[in-house]
Amino acid sequence: MTLTATIPLQPLPELLLPVLGEREWLLECHCARPVTDCLHSQGWDVVTDLDCNVHCSSPDQRVYVGFLPESREATRGELWHIHITDKDGTAAWRQAFGPDTPAQAVAGFLAALIASPTRYCTCV
Repeated sequence: MTLTATIPLQPLPELLLPVLGEREWLLECHCARPVTDCLHSQGWDVVTDLDCNVHCSSPDQRVYVGFLPESREATRGELWHIHITDKDGTAAWRQAFGPDTPAQAVAGFLAALIASPTRYCTCV
């Protein structure tokens, strides 16, 4: 699986301080589209159920991403669910994001996950 960046990423030290001070940060986007567009373009399955929840699976079926606005978890503040399983099918780790997290931030998190070429950190 390959992730291709359309905009070159600049390291933070190269950004000018006035740019950071004058910019507008992500604050709103509470739909699934930024995430589903990102994942669909990478070959993921994207399915919407009858309750308007969105379920996404990686091509190897080891990563699940759910946008679950009509679930019990959403009433507890968990709108996005990401589940990673190991090769043997056991749960490796999970991440949840609440309704205040912009969808673009969730898409960025997933893009970084997809772009990581190995399961190991380079510092190990």
